[in-house]
Amino acid sequence: MDTYYTPNDAYKKDMGRRLRKYRKQANLTQEKMAEILNVSIKHYSEVERGIIGVSVQKLLFISNYFGLSLDYLLKGKTNESYLPFPLVHAYTSCPEEKKECFLRLLKDLDSLIHCNDTADADLPTDENND
Repeated sequence: MDTYYTPNDAYKKDMGRRLRKYRKQANLTQEKMAEILNVSIKHYSEVERGIIGVSVQKLLFISNYFGLSLDYLLKGKTNESYLPFPLVHAYTSCPEEKKECFLRLLKDLDSLIHCNDTADADLPTDENND
């Protein structure tokens, strides 16, 4: 089993840097993030600076809010099998009769993203449409 241990509270500083990065990407101020988490601005600022941590409940909320795994938030490591929360939410909130379509769309999107140059040769071109 792969164990992960960071001496002292170094993980808090690393986690704080990750939180700051995603907060800024979402164009949120520390004040707005504190409001979202229902904590004081001082508390949230100290979380981002790695001085204090957050409760498990807040970690779960942050994970879902930004679509990040807890592994990534806490350790900076990603789990390839983790599906971002917005994607999971989109699938689970999808009507049952549309879920098969949703999965087909994801597979098509994956194929499009990972297609190679030879697959592009099969695509029609606009040359014949002059």
